[in-house]
Amino acid sequence: MLTLNSEERRALRARAHSLNPVVAISQNGLSDPVVREIDASLAAHELIKIRVHNDDRDTRESFLASLCERLAAAPVQHIGKLLVLWRPRPEKPQTPGRARLRRNAPHRSKRSFQGSAGS
Repeated sequence: MLTLNSEERRALRARAHSLNPVVAISQNGLSDPVVREIDASLAAHELIKIRVHNDDRDTRESFLASLCERLAAAPVQHIGKLLVLWRPRPEKPQTPGRARLRRNAPHRSKRSFQGSAGS
């Protein structure tokens, strides 16, 4: 499980404020498909909100702890029925054989071909 200091947690809470929940944990609890979906969402977004449809606070706390342990994530916030998790995206190693497109490369225009064909 990752740990955050208070400044990092405050910044992440501010970023998460405008987010909508991307995963819901219902009556089945933390089933394997739900954990896989949360893992995929963390990989794509880093910071996610999860809605828990359970009225027991202790159960929600145990879900948060379990998710953080299983997915190597950090708990950001637990407010009401919402859990906020953060996990940094893994660094992608650059493959040396792959060509990258240059944005500033000159582009051929249509005009250069019109003059020779129309004469």
